This record gives sequence, structure tokens and C-alpha cells, in this order.
Amino acid sequence: MKTLCVKGEKGVSRIHVGEKLVNVEKYLPHGKIVIITDETVKKYYYSDFPDCPVIIIGQGEENKTLDTCKKIYKELIRLEVDRETFILGIGGGIVCDITGFIASTYMRGLKFGFVSTTLLSQVDASVGGKNGVNFDSYKNMVGLFCQPEFVICDISLLNTLPEKEISNGFAEIIKHALITDAAMFDLLEKNFQKALKLDPETILYLVTESVRIKAAVVQKDEKEAGERRKLNFGHTIGHAMEKITNPGHGRAVSMGMVAASLFSCEKGFITEEKCRKISDLLEKFDLPVNFDMDSRIIMENMQKDKKRAGDRIYFVFLSDIGRCRVDLITIDELEDFMIHL
Repeated sequence: MKTLCVKGEKGVSRIHVGEKLVNVEKYLPHGKIVIITDETVKKYYYSDFPDCPVIIIGQGEENKTLDTCKKIYKELIRLEVDRETFILGIGGGIVCDITGFIASTYMRGLKFGFVSTTLLSQVDASVGGKNGVNFDSYKNMVGLFCQPEFVICDISLLNTLPEKEISNGFAEIIKHALITDAAMFDLLEKNFQKALKLDPETILYLVTESVRIKAAVVQKDEKEAGERRKLNFGHTIGHAMEKITNPGHGRAVSMGMVAASLFSCEKGFITEEKCRKISDLLEKFDLPVNFDMDSRIIMENMQKDKKRAGDRIYFVFLSDIGRCRVDLITIDELEDFMIHL
């Protein structure tokens, strides 16, 4: 097991990579505990849950809403939850996002933690203290920054995931390699078969390194005022694609990273050869690299991006494999690229 820390404004969040769900009780405070989870996680792992009330939510982005939060608030009132209650989210990214948002807003803030059950949430949603829900067609528009007390990334839980969900998670791992770690990119190229088969040593290393990269960035810039923007590589275009076709977050980010790489090439920051290397690696992990979408529809959805600053937007470019830069560009400049993509 590896333990990494994120020091936020309000305390330290500890991420335990390789710890087990069955050991979660040793991280819980004394007193009342309430669990939030989804139907599938309950089906597979309920016998390993601590003995406490469980609130079940639906799966899919359509459940990541204020309406879902309203139902949970009512259940917390029914359960007579007070300010000493600890909220534990056991699940993937949607469960983590909703749990963090609920705990941070109920009674002006309760302590909370996560047991992350998907590869995508272990390397992304559960780490960093971003908590939020969607509003209408705006992704993660309502939310706040607040760090969990702890995150458990139980690698063994990944064995029950469908292959598509494994690929979704690898998109974020590849993103971390692309923006900060060329050696990790090389390792992914050489060991992609082991990684896809969830070889324990390989997957423990990749999850740990991804958490280390994200934790280091978040620690420098918890509330995304500068440094943390680099974690959005592939997300500006990817989020728009996710709204249009809903292929899954990682798969949308994969297409977004391909587009962002090509944009970086057009700017003269990286070569065509490196663009091909990026696409080849994504394909090895069964991630999409081609897309056939109307650029006007993509741009309409990008107008709702939180990274906009008036008629400009913060966009993450690659300056090499393992290095990136964040530039404030005009929406018109991005639209011109998309039209000719």
C-alpha cells in the first residue's frame, strides 16, 4: 500500500492506494456513519460495507443533479444526521462527486471520505477536492472545493469492471503521462498488455503515479487559479463531445486529447510524429481517436465550459510528450481550428 497526501486549505487528505474496502473502518471516526453508493456497487460489495445506513443513488450522468441531492438531503434529515456524522462515498466518480458535494453543503459541512471503486475515479474524480453536480446541460456547474479526509483506492475492486470502464480510466492515466511524465508514457507503451489485464504490480504503479501527479498539481493550486488548469488537457473539447454522444468520460477525453494534440501541432508546439505516437497509444488502450461530429455543435457545447473567460478560454497545449502549457486563446481561434479539424 502507498499513501500520498494533499494539503488543502482546510486540512490534509490522505490517499491510500492498494488499501482494501474491508479495512475502511480503521479510517472512520467514532460516531454515526452514513454511506452513499450506487446500485451496482451495493450488489457486488455490500457484504464488505460497515454496518450503518446506506443511501442508494442511480448510475449515469443523468443522476448527477440537484434533484438527486435533494433526495439525499431529505434522507439525511430522516436519519437525524448531525454535524458529527461522517459521510462515506463508496463508488465511482459520480458517487464521489455527489458525496463530496452533499457532505460539504449539508449543515454547512460534514467530514467525508471515499472508497473509490473504478479506475477512472481512483486516478481522477476521488482525488483533488473538486465536488459538484451538473445543472441543465452544464457539466459540474454547481460545486465547491473541499478535500475528503481520506480516499481508499482498492485495486482489487477493478476486477469486476467491464473492459470499457477500464479503458475509460486509462484515458486519464495517459493524460497524466502526457502533461508531466514522459517516462510514464514510455512505460505505458511497453506494458499496455499487462496494464489492460490489470497486472497487480503494473496497475498499482500506474494508479500510484497518477495520484502522485495529480496530488502534486493540486497542492500547488487547490482551486484551479493557475497550475491546476493543466489537468484539463483534452477536457475542453472532450467535455463537449461527452455532452453530445455520452461515450463515457475517458473515451470523450481520449478524443479531446487527440484534438488538443493536433491543435498543438498546428501551433508548432509538437510534431506530427508525436501526434501519431499519442494516437497509437490511445488505440492500444481501446480508446477512440477518430470522431465525426459537426464542429458547430461541438462549439455550441464548448460555450458552456467553465474555463471560459469572456470571449477567451484557457486551453491546454502539449509542448512535448511529458510537458504542457496553458494559453488563453480566443473562442474564435478555437472555432477556426475545429472547423478545419
